[in-house]
Amino acid sequence: MLNRNSLVAIKNPTIKEAAEVIKGALSKRKGIVLIGNCWVDYQGRASSKLDPGERIVIIKKDGSVLVHRPTGYEPVNWQPPGSLFKTSVIEEILGIRSIRRKPSESVQIFFDHIYLLSILNLIDQGEFFLHASEAEMQKAILLKPSIIEHGFKPITYEKKVEPGFVDVYGTDKNGKFVVIEIKRKTAGREAALQLAKYVKAIKVIVNREVRGILVAPRMAKGVQKLLTTLKLEYKSLDPRQCVEILDKSTTKKISDFLQLDNKI
Repeated sequence: MLNRNSLVAIKNPTIKEAAEVIKGALSKRKGIVLIGNCWVDYQGRASSKLDPGERIVIIKKDGSVLVHRPTGYEPVNWQPPGSLFKTSVIEEILGIRSIRRKPSESVQIFFDHIYLLSILNLIDQGEFFLHASEAEMQKAILLKPSIIEHGFKPITYEKKVEPGFVDVYGTDKNGKFVVIEIKRKTAGREAALQLAKYVKAIKVIVNREVRGILVAPRMAKGVQKLLTTLKLEYKSLDPRQCVEILDKSTTKKISDFLQLDNKI
């Protein structure tokens, strides 16, 4: 929770007032958020100009800079951590210059009106946990097939069939072909029906029994009944478990775990 020493917010400061506050914040390596009318000039590996508009400018205490438009998640201009800063006021225009030495480049931001100026002294020691994407779940299955079931052996992945691409394709301990469809979130009816199409396509090719397994952290209501009707199976797999597998297998190659024979 922020305390009184962690946040300073000034509405509609004058340009000179803003310059004084920003200069002090930069010297103390505090975070700065500016909302106002600005334009930007970039010089470096290329060059660009951004015409005047109302934007959000963030200067973090590590020296990184982000210039955001009112929409979109990516900054239109930015500088990485370690930048140096110069501030100036000329004819009621506030200039903030962010400078990098290697490579040599600079971003100059000019404000003629500031609606809100905030100075932040935030503390963040929280650990970041990344939950796996479908691609990472796929890789984890290829690296450790036993998370699906004992005796499962992957043959290939992203196998192209007429309806699309099979996430993982392999054989079980009895030699039956297995088709796996992966979802990183709740699997719905569409996932079950898609898996059924893949199984049907593979059956046409191999002319023998093929198992289909839907892999996801959880299923939506009614999906288990649909899987039973379609003679398909479900395997619950937590994406966090996949992250742990990837962390322990960074030196291994997927190709080391694939069967190079029995391909179709």
